[in-house]
Amino acid sequence: MKRIALSTLSLALLGAAGAAHAQSSVTLYGLIDESIQYVHNANTANDHLIQTFAGNIQGDRWGLKGTEDLGGGLKAIFQLESGFDVNNGRMSQGGRLFGRQAYVGVTHDAYGTFTMGRQYDPLVDLVQPLTADNFFGSTFTTPGDVDNNDNSSRTSNAIKYVSPVFSGFQFEGMYALGGVAGATGAGQSWAGAATWSGGPFSVAAGYFRMENANTVAGRAGGWGTGVTSGGTFDGSNINGAYASAKQIDITSAAGQFVTGPFTFNIRYSFAQYKPDAFSSFAAQEKFQVAGAFAGYQVTPAMLVGLGYTYTHGAGDTSANYHQVSLGADYNLSKRTDLYLLGAYQHASGTQRDAATGGLVDAGASVGSYGYQAGKDHQEIVSLGIRHKF
Repeated sequence: MKRIALSTLSLALLGAAGAAHAQSSVTLYGLIDESIQYVHNANTANDHLIQTFAGNIQGDRWGLKGTEDLGGGLKAIFQLESGFDVNNGRMSQGGRLFGRQAYVGVTHDAYGTFTMGRQYDPLVDLVQPLTADNFFGSTFTTPGDVDNNDNSSRTSNAIKYVSPVFSGFQFEGMYALGGVAGATGAGQSWAGAATWSGGPFSVAAGYFRMENANTVAGRAGGWGTGVTSGGTFDGSNINGAYASAKQIDITSAAGQFVTGPFTFNIRYSFAQYKPDAFSSFAAQEKFQVAGAFAGYQVTPAMLVGLGYTYTHGAGDTSANYHQVSLGADYNLSKRTDLYLLGAYQHASGTQRDAATGGLVDAGASVGSYGYQAGKDHQEIVSLGIRHKF
């Protein structure tokens, strides 16, 4: 107890000393999203699954963020955010301590924000908020998260600029250095996006390119070593066979209209998984994704939503995935809500098996959960609670 008291006193004295020079603040925050989940056709043997599952609408996290007033409208900012699984206490994002976000930078109301570190890409910042995933998370997102609509990928070593808002218009640019000696572009990522909002209408579009390290001959093991952006692979056969891709390109656009208690949005994305001599597949795989969402604010405390997502894979395979999702979210307070989510998906055509590399009949895999059915249909239902602090 003495150590805790002395540490607290020391922090208080340091804070008091700092206050004499500049106004600053540090905030501790977090979120826990937990549910009981049922999956019909949860694996290739078509077994059913009942389990506790964390992070349906939002991933579990805790973090620190802060600002320091530097004068003249300029502020220093930082954010450290760690993902975890409430069911077992383990860290997410491959066991990284601050795997969700870890950056530092400066911001100015008139000139924008400049940050460096591990960050979200511009499409996640500007396009994703105008899609169904922003309201109901993984159950409403793209199968396999082939277009990163559910933010499966985060970018390390990233330098990002976010503009101020000019008459409803805002843009972002990001570049991440691969850091490979003698090969500057190896493992690099770069992206740009823009959004405009006026009255009830909002639109956004962007492009994201991530590269695997081109000096690693053993890349068949997957997307990881020597790259700045984590892959968008959820473990299913929808895109799991393309983890050795040389490059992933994602173009995405979305539009939203809000009128009274109703919210409507549509989106389209085009994702390309490109091979090279070190890849375990030969032909480029392309995914086209179209989605629509309708939300209704039944009461100030309750939101219901209906979403539809169509995904078409072509090039290396020929597959179609039709997914319908339903959701209801009820706020018990400003920080705690209950939700009920469900989705049905039907698959057809062929997909490449991630384990064997051969072509197989397409199996359903709802959202970005990664459950690979041995049949052409799969259903998921989740009843959960979310608490923010």
